[in-house]
Amino acid sequence: MKRLVIKIGSNILASAEQGLNTRRLRTIARDVSEAADMGIEVVMVSSGAVAAGLKKLGLKEKPNDIRLKQAAAAIGQSSLMWAYEHHFAEFGKKVAQVLLTRDDIGNRMRYINAKNTLFTLMSYGVIPLINENDPIAVDEIKFGDNDMLAALAAGLVEADMLVILSDVEGLYSKNPKYKSASIIKQVDTITHDIEALAGGAGSAVGTGGMYSKILAAKQAVDHGIPVVIMSGKKRGLLGKLLNGQECGTYFNPKKQRLSSRKGWIAYGVRSKGAIYLDTGAVKALTEMGRSLLPSGITKIEGHFKVGDYVRCLSSDGKKIAKGLTNYSSKDLEKIKGRKTSEIEKVLGYKYSDEIIHRNNLVLV
Repeated sequence: MKRLVIKIGSNILASAEQGLNTRRLRTIARDVSEAADMGIEVVMVSSGAVAAGLKKLGLKEKPNDIRLKQAAAAIGQSSLMWAYEHHFAEFGKKVAQVLLTRDDIGNRMRYINAKNTLFTLMSYGVIPLINENDPIAVDEIKFGDNDMLAALAAGLVEADMLVILSDVEGLYSKNPKYKSASIIKQVDTITHDIEALAGGAGSAVGTGGMYSKILAAKQAVDHGIPVVIMSGKKRGLLGKLLNGQECGTYFNPKKQRLSSRKGWIAYGVRSKGAIYLDTGAVKALTEMGRSLLPSGITKIEGHFKVGDYVRCLSSDGKKIAKGLTNYSSKDLEKIKGRKTSEIEKVLGYKYSDEIIHRNNLVLV
């Protein structure tokens, strides 16, 4: 293994009542440092800034008010980074803070700049510590939780594995409060049944729950990156995992790995609209590896421009693909269902024969 992304949840590091759990943070710093000493490049995605700030603000649970969340993040971020820097220094390691928002990932140039920064830090033996830029993020640009940010980061740095440290042992066969519940050791495919097992509830201090971790795992395995969800409260588990022992729940990756660029198209950039396809177009994209032509388009949804990214849906609304469109929604309304040879006649010009070229399209 060359490169590892580790996501650490809020519940592991902090609580509104006690603030930062520095003892556990030191344990994590030691385990991660041991992985780095094995020659593995480690990127960390850490929650905990908001939770760490709650105690300083005298708040007992995470507020709904976005301004209070941002204030808690601002006051907690410095404490969190100081604690990481202090404890990693004990093991001879340096860390660097990298703050991201959805806009940073959605903008191709900033995405590449973030990638270059992370690789430069790792080349100097520094452990990047990524967090969402909570003090300035608003609902429209938030990732939603750091599980999804970790999946994006894993794709960004082309990781060999994503490890999500949780306050539970892994994915259970049923609600873990029941004695008959057992850990599911391996998941080959993340189905609707698997998603249903995860539920959807978060905690008093974090935004994620098991459901968000499953969605993040689904995204990472689509990149061809295996995922492990395991306890972050037990010492030495990371070392056991890296030495080949079974820990938590392992999610098998898809055999064909998405390139970094196609992974960015699939998950990094937001869609500006949707294009509905007939059965012939769906088959051409999914089974024949073809580009999208106007003849297979039945309906347009939303307003988008040339160069925007759009979703491709089946007639019943099922997600098929996502890609960069060569034509605006206004143009597509005029040429949908028509042959390629008719584009110039209808519009008076032609950018391309394809609405979305296969090189700019990814199946989702």
